Amino acid sequence: MTERHSPPTHEKLEEGRELHDHRDAAELDIDEQLMAEEEESLNASVTHEVVRREGVRELHRKPAALAWSGLAAGLSMGLSMAAEGVLHAHLPAAEWRPLVTKLGYPVGFLVVILGSQQLFTENTLTPVVPLLVRRTGEMYRKVAVLWAVVFVANILGTLVFALAAAHTDAFPAEVRHAFTEIGRTAVEPPWLSIFARAVVAGWIIALMVWMLPAASSQQVLVIFVATWLIGALKLAHVIAGSAEVQYLAATGEISYGYYLGGWMLPALLGNVVGGVALVAALNHQQVKAGG
Repeated sequence: MTERHSPPTHEKLEEGRELHDHRDAAELDIDEQLMAEEEESLNASVTHEVVRREGVRELHRKPAALAWSGLAAGLSMGLSMAAEGVLHAHLPAAEWRPLVTKLGYPVGFLVVILGSQQLFTENTLTPVVPLLVRRTGEMYRKVAVLWAVVFVANILGTLVFALAAAHTDAFPAEVRHAFTEIGRTAVEPPWLSIFARAVVAGWIIALMVWMLPAASSQQVLVIFVATWLIGALKLAHVIAGSAEVQYLAATGEISYGYYLGGWMLPALLGNVVGGVALVAALNHQQVKAGG
């Protein structure tokens, strides 16, 4: 029996065209195209192409799929707070405790990234690269929709985790006490300091995403080192940190208004600046200049 194929939809045709569009900056030769197909990054041009293709795929996902994946990612990011809380609760008070406690910080990132869930800060790089290649109104719209859907879903996921941690017996009392201390540390800096720390965090996350195509079997190590550094430096990651700060709001220690305006807003702005301006744009310009 001859297998019948349904005609390709307009969306599939558009995705295929974008995936195979040549960059207007620097053309890939045959060997580089093969490496991009195999997701092996040996130079900036191939890395750029791998990230661009992944970004095109993400931009063509349906909002409902993005929302469910983003919600799952928000819940998963709560595991970073859970792992930190367990370590914090069972380690003695010492100068080195924060460094060891932050070994739990990468847990949520590992689950999200290796599980192919949608994390907003990854999307400050991945879909931005195809946007920089094709700066059309339609591309801007697609990036805006992806950002909005994933960000809201991430925040809802961390909120559900924080509420469950605060109002159920899912975690022991000593671990919940550790959550409070972790949250207090997160909200301690002033607005501009949170913004500055978020810029650095967004930069590190985007660099991590940029490096992953070349990491191959070392992806776990790359994710672990990059995210541990964010935690150890007390930088502000808008999704991971939201679980910590929302826990304070859920227990009544701060208001949700303070969370939104005093912590989330500077963290969000800083992460976007760090990811888009310091990595996506600069690396794109490197490739565009023939590097």
